[in-house]
Amino acid sequence: MEERVQKIIAAAGICSKRKAEEMISQGIVSVNGNIIKLGDKADANKDMITVSGKKIVVQDKEYLAVYKPKNVLTSKSNDLGKKTIYDVLDIKENLFYAGRLDYDAEGLLILTNDGNFANLITHPRYEIKKTYRVFTDREVEKSDIEKLKKGIDLEDGKTRPAFVKLINPKLIELTIHEGKKHIVKRMFGKLGYEVLRLIRTGMGPVTLKGMRSGDIRKITKEELDYFK
Repeated sequence: MEERVQKIIAAAGICSKRKAEEMISQGIVSVNGNIIKLGDKADANKDMITVSGKKIVVQDKEYLAVYKPKNVLTSKSNDLGKKTIYDVLDIKENLFYAGRLDYDAEGLLILTNDGNFANLITHPRYEIKKTYRVFTDREVEKSDIEKLKKGIDLEDGKTRPAFVKLINPKLIELTIHEGKKHIVKRMFGKLGYEVLRLIRTGMGPVTLKGMRSGDIRKITKEELDYFK
């Protein structure tokens, strides 16, 4: 059955569908030796599809929940001399992360070789909720909690209303539906707080329950069904 080539590339675990579209636009994707354009289709069972001359192979799908340790890069490449999640955890190179965590942040990462699934998790239109525990340098004022609930004006736009739970005066549980870079730190920074520790504890129904730093588990069928 023919499908759009970017969907086949994503299903093969090469990258997300959006990244596959970029590669097609760059002219590095071929079908049966011919460079294709965005929108072209192919049959993964019959046609030879290559990216930068390398043939892609559709793989069995894997879905993992990982507890990323602090001070580890969420990256495959590293020019900074720092350890990456692939250096310190038992993760296959063909698995990629759906949503980053900052170097000094810790907590839940979802890794997969299913690009369509990764796109579903990370694309803003699907509004997958992300929950964090935020440890601050001073007690959080009630007025600032209300501001978080209504949205914070940042340089790239106002954040959407957040769900906020006060665990103790210096610990907030924050649930948002956005994935902008450094968004949690920027939200609290705008209010005058320094984030001392940041842990992502959930993405949709997937949580860190029962996990410790460095742990890896398979995402359950029930959790997958929520996303799909």
